[in-house]
Amino acid sequence: MNATLKSKLRRELRARRQSLSEDQQTIAAKQLTQRLIRLAAFRHARHVAAYIASDGEISPAPLLRFAKLNAKHCYLPKISRSATSNSMTFYPYHHRQALGPNRYGIGEPAGLRRQPRVPRKLDIVLLPLTGFDKHGRRLGMGGGYYDRAFAFKRTYKVRKPIMIGLAHQCQEVNSLPTDHWDIPLDFIVTDRQVIKVKKR
Repeated sequence: MNATLKSKLRRELRARRQSLSEDQQTIAAKQLTQRLIRLAAFRHARHVAAYIASDGEISPAPLLRFAKLNAKHCYLPKISRSATSNSMTFYPYHHRQALGPNRYGIGEPAGLRRQPRVPRKLDIVLLPLTGFDKHGRRLGMGGGYYDRAFAFKRTYKVRKPIMIGLAHQCQEVNSLPTDHWDIPLDFIVTDRQVIKVKKR
């Protein structure tokens, strides 16, 4: 039941974000950045993981530029190219770094010379959402990469890294189904609001 409902919601919510104009996307990214830089979790973080926006996702690019100017270490995810393994690692990123498309056509670090950062040693992770609700439940794209990379957060109930889901405000729904493997979020930040998730 959850899988069918999630699939239907993904189609609807992806269509919402894809319908935003380039100007709307640019404005939303700037508003998102203003909300994020006021978060204590971001101000205190030294090691920040983010993503390259695709498919209409809200872009953290302005925030990454701000982070670098404020001496924070930034990282991007790189997924395994193996047909038998669906893993995600995080490599150092700077704005002039070469990116190459992964199997989904999303830019990820290329020409790697440095070692990846262990997920446990990140301070905050900014991850894209397909949908969210007021209770802090999230809907991803269904690949499960973040759920696997941060499964230790469910097992050991550790505080770090702080997980912050990013989305356009139009991706909010009244309620979302959840599965036991979903990684809980600490915050959801959109171009219009910050939701601090209450722990259940």
